[in-house]
Amino acid sequence: MVFDLSLRLNIPFFPIAYVEYLNENYDHFMKIAYIFIPNFFKIAVLSVLFGVISSGAIMGATIKAATSKVDISPRTLPAIRNGGFLQAVAQRIDDTLYSRCVVISNGTEKIAIVVVDSCMVPTALCDSIKTQISERTEIPHDRILISATHTHSAPSVMSFCLGTSRDEAYTKVFTNRVIEGVIEASSNLVPVDVGWGKIDAPGYTNNRRWITRRDKMLVDPFGDLSVRAMMHPGYLNPDYVSESGPTDKELTLFALKDKKSGKLLCVFGNYSMHYFSGNPGFSADYFGEVAQIVEEKIIKEGTGIESDFLAILSQGTSGDLYWVDYSKPKISQSRTEYSMGLSKKIFGLLNTLKYHSDIPFGMTERRIRISRRLPDKKRLDWAKKLNQLRGDITPRNRPEVYAQASQWINNNPESEVVLQTIRMGDFIMTAMPNEVYAITGLKLKKQSPAKVTMNVELSNGAEGYIP
Repeated sequence: MVFDLSLRLNIPFFPIAYVEYLNENYDHFMKIAYIFIPNFFKIAVLSVLFGVISSGAIMGATIKAATSKVDISPRTLPAIRNGGFLQAVAQRIDDTLYSRCVVISNGTEKIAIVVVDSCMVPTALCDSIKTQISERTEIPHDRILISATHTHSAPSVMSFCLGTSRDEAYTKVFTNRVIEGVIEASSNLVPVDVGWGKIDAPGYTNNRRWITRRDKMLVDPFGDLSVRAMMHPGYLNPDYVSESGPTDKELTLFALKDKKSGKLLCVFGNYSMHYFSGNPGFSADYFGEVAQIVEEKIIKEGTGIESDFLAILSQGTSGDLYWVDYSKPKISQSRTEYSMGLSKKIFGLLNTLKYHSDIPFGMTERRIRISRRLPDKKRLDWAKKLNQLRGDITPRNRPEVYAQASQWINNNPESEVVLQTIRMGDFIMTAMPNEVYAITGLKLKKQSPAKVTMNVELSNGAEGYIP
């Protein structure tokens, strides 16, 4: 089945995963896409979600699990770094990048959930990694979830990530290490009990996308006066009216306890905040720092399995969210202060969890082909001219990025979107390969039949924004 966005949107549907400014440049995009795309995606994801509730979950089996954490930092420097509009390189590693994995099984289903400290991982690379894992383990291809934290301080494993190309040498290291981590975890399963919960965490995320005053509209990269919304408008900027949408302030998590010792094996959290930024070198950003804080405290207190305890913080639906509140004066806060505060929320939630055994457990996957909205002749002529002038060098400015993207879209008119859902008892995890706005995540949670629903974006691919 093909869902043709070109019938509904009068703009290019960008395949490039990190298109921070796509929605800034089209007034009518904001008007139309808010109506259609969330509903399309909500329907698609809910169909998967309800499928696992009704038929995919197996009742009454003992749950077993194991974890692994492997270093995926670059082995050679400098390396290409993505996360900005233009390609950059980094010369140093500020803190270790990891692939964190938890393998869970009930004897019938065996799944792997992998969270990597990467900006984004394209679908083709995810599929290649999954194929190799399936060949070397008992985990089926469609029972593997690979999600990027979306740190903007990671080596690039994706071409056409705005103006950034893929670092081929690093991609080989990344691929091998992710595979090794899943293999390591898949053979060491122990019986566990499962707990899950949610808590409001206000003050740690805000809407970063603001509506522009009509008399302050800006010119887009194509030279048209059309910009009606902007990411990062600045503090108390009088040229902007208000946030463009709601904020998902909910922290969700599930935890696994070793059945024999009663100690924690894994804490898997999720929060909708884009990234903290500020690292000139490669860094796992606040995702890695929060995980490290949780691991160190749990091990120090003796409540976790010392050799195997793993903490994970995954990315929620944060396409339009950021830690800064632009409606207030600027505050001074370090990443460590932010991470410590969010970690306290995790510890508070952990203390409230009830643990369960012999629960319904299952996973399902669906792949949907979507037609991209293609550039018209005028846009293609504009793009071809810029691309010819640029030649083989990487884009040097925003118009050249858009020109390269326009040509790529025209040559790749369709995309495959991978949707997954995991159920453990009254906990549901949805996984989608996009940067999803908070409003869609809130709708999914509102309509979910589970008490706790965790939405993990940039999973199994990187297919652009879903406003």
